[in-house]
Amino acid sequence: MAGTVAGTVGLYLSGVIAIAIIFIGCRFLLAPSTAAAAYGVPAGAEPNSRAYLFAKGIRDIASGLFAAILIASGSAHILGWFMLAATLIPIADALIVLRQGGSRTIAYGVHGSTAVAMLIISGLLSID
Repeated sequence: MAGTVAGTVGLYLSGVIAIAIIFIGCRFLLAPSTAAAAYGVPAGAEPNSRAYLFAKGIRDIASGLFAAILIASGSAHILGWFMLAATLIPIADALIVLRQGGSRTIAYGVHGSTAVAMLIISGLLSID
């Protein structure tokens, strides 16, 4: 799959992202209040708020699995495009946190740095 050093690094970093986002998704299913606080906007007390937290958990798990499938398929080019498109998720997450009055540190430090990392990874994969 990865023919260059940059492509190999991009591949491994994609794997780290895939594993991390699957873990985060599982945490939204198993410990939704804790996960919501780490996201940057604590969960509300309404019983229906859990539905949105579970939906986010499933979204994250599916996103991680999509990346894992592309890694396993051996196509650095398609994986790079996926990572570029998926960068919209942490950007939107940062904006959601900021608009909801959540932690600026988490918005920029977690979601913003994830978006930057994903942009770098997509660039590394496009070199291959």
